[in-house]
This record gives sequence, C-alpha cells and structure tokens, in this order.
Amino acid sequence: MVIKIEPIDNCINKLKKYNNYDDIIYLTPDGEILDQKKSNYLSTKKNLILLCGHYKGVDHRVRDYLITKEISIGNYVLSGGELPAAILCDSIIRLIPGVIGDESSALSDSFQDNVVSAPIYTRPANYKGLEVPNVLVSGNQKEIEKWKDQKSLERTKLLRPKLFDNL
Repeated sequence: MVIKIEPIDNCINKLKKYNNYDDIIYLTPDGEILDQKKSNYLSTKKNLILLCGHYKGVDHRVRDYLITKEISIGNYVLSGGELPAAILCDSIIRLIPGVIGDESSALSDSFQDNVVSAPIYTRPANYKGLEVPNVLVSGNQKEIEKWKDQKSLERTKLLRPKLFDNL
C-alpha cells in the first residue's frame, strides 16, 4: 500500500493556512538517522509537521516536493511511521524548557556530548556487599565530575566506540 499524494498535499496545504512550519518531516527507514544533535536542533523549532508512512510509504512526489527533512530511527523497518514519530516527539519534547522538572538533567543525558552516561547509583551506598564507588559518596563535587567524565569515556569506548568518530 502506498499513500497517494493528493490527500497529503491537501492536508499540508490546509495546515499551512493556520500556521507557518519550520519543517515537514517524513519518518522513513531511509532517512537521516535520528541522533541527539538532530533532536537538540529540532527542539528549537516552533512548529513541525510529522508525516508517517505505512507499509510501502508515500508517493515519491511527496518526498520530492513537500517534505523538508526525512528522518529514520534506525536501520530496520516497522509497519508504519507512527512509532518513529512518537520516539522523535519524545526526544524533542523533553528538551523544551519546562517539560522536565530538572532541565539540567536532560543536558547531562547520554549522547548530549556524544558519549554515553556514566554509571548511576542510588542509596544505600552498600547493598548486600555491592558498593557505590567511594568518590560518589565523598562529597567532593570536582572529583565526582572528574570520575563521571572518565567513566563516560570508558563506557563509550566499550559500548559505543563509533561515537568517537563524531567527536
């Protein structure tokens, strides 16, 4: 099944009567891969249109003449673009000031600096012999930040080494 150009064109034109849109995004497996940098950029935009294909997608003329960006959430195929659209929305919305209670939390998440996050721990400091690293309970913020930076780099090298290609 391929979605025809006419209903998409009519819908987009009707929406444009009421708002200006920064981008019209088509969710597709062959689009640019969504990453944190794209989410950061899109979170600064005021109005976006997200177009979800289904099965085989949309008439290619839609992509050629109506779409300003094509985004993929990974190298796999789903039945439609609805789940990728939800993922894209969540990755953008959480960056908008006021959405998350602690805005600095979103800025320290994995991939903000192109590295994965350092390990995180809760209390108690000792649970059945499993210890939280001493530096984290030391109260020395400078040493804690240094430890987090070091662990982020170590974990990135181990878990996602290709991220270093983008540093």
